[in-house]
Amino acid sequence: MTKIIMHGCNGKMGQMIASLIAQDEEIEIVAGIDVSNHISNPFPVFSEIGECEIEADAIIDFASAKAVDALLSYCEKKKIPCVLCTTGLNEEQSKKIIEVSTKTAILKSANMSLGINMLLKLLKDATAILAPAGFDIEIVEKHHNQKIDAPSGTALALADSINEELNQEYTYQYDRSQIRESRPKKEIGIAAVRGGTIVGEHDVIFAGADEVITFSHTAYSKAIFAKGAIQAAKFLKGKPAGFYNMSHVIDAQG
Repeated sequence: MTKIIMHGCNGKMGQMIASLIAQDEEIEIVAGIDVSNHISNPFPVFSEIGECEIEADAIIDFASAKAVDALLSYCEKKKIPCVLCTTGLNEEQSKKIIEVSTKTAILKSANMSLGINMLLKLLKDATAILAPAGFDIEIVEKHHNQKIDAPSGTALALADSINEELNQEYTYQYDRSQIRESRPKKEIGIAAVRGGTIVGEHDVIFAGADEVITFSHTAYSKAIFAKGAIQAAKFLKGKPAGFYNMSHVIDAQG
């Protein structure tokens, strides 16, 4: 049995993860963390993670970027593994994650779905062929009107996967409204759309002379992210200190 602390337990993702875990005999939530107490839970809920003294095998985090600093300090102090799913982190927080991962297991992924993580691998193969052939690369991501960060963490992860294949030679362009010049070759355009209840759509466009190849991923439910986070938490139980991602979980299942 994997014992979990749910960080952000009363948010939409926290509630979804709790409902899925309630049907899973291999994992249970032993405590929750949330500043809001408007929901009744079958486990104790603390307003701050520092107040929690309940032992667990891992933490699943779907809270907010402003809560990550305290979370990382807690993981470092308790040596407890963490599945870190919050996006919109700043550079200082990203550095802290790497530092904490030298002391306990940290799994960070901008997107927990199997499909997106498979796409990250496919894009490397496509980039190796299409970029040298002169194809321009653009990413368009769409999310619901309540998402506060843009571009999405997933869009950035897709761009990073492409740029790794390109030896980090490409720059990212987020807005062309003030630019009055032709498009540079070594550039990845990233555009964000916010509206309605769109769960998540990502299109990676390779535009060449007289042909366009598009890789698309559409999420129809947030359940795909919740399921991935649960699998990641099971994977992290007992793992040594280190920085992990969803590819490690996928490889372990294979």
